[in-house]
Amino acid sequence: MDRFPIPKKNVWYILAGLGIMILGYILISGGGSDDPEIFSSEIFSTRRLVVAPLLILLGFAVEIFAIMHRPGNK
Repeated sequence: MDRFPIPKKNVWYILAGLGIMILGYILISGGGSDDPEIFSSEIFSTRRLVVAPLLILLGFAVEIFAIMHRPGNK
C-alpha cells in the first residue's frame, strides 16, 4: 500500500473541521460557580447558547465535506 486513501487536501479539511469543533467545545465550557449557593448567569451567555453550538455544527459540516469531497482529475 503505497498511497494514503485520503488526499492531502482532504486531510487538511479534516484537521480544520476538528479545530473548529475543539474551539466550539472550548467556548461552551466553564461558566459555573465554585459555590453551589451562588447562581451565575454567565451560563446563559450568547457565546454558550449560540456561538459555540454553531461552531460545533460548522465543524461537523466541514468534516462531512472533507470525507465526501472528491478532488478533480488533473
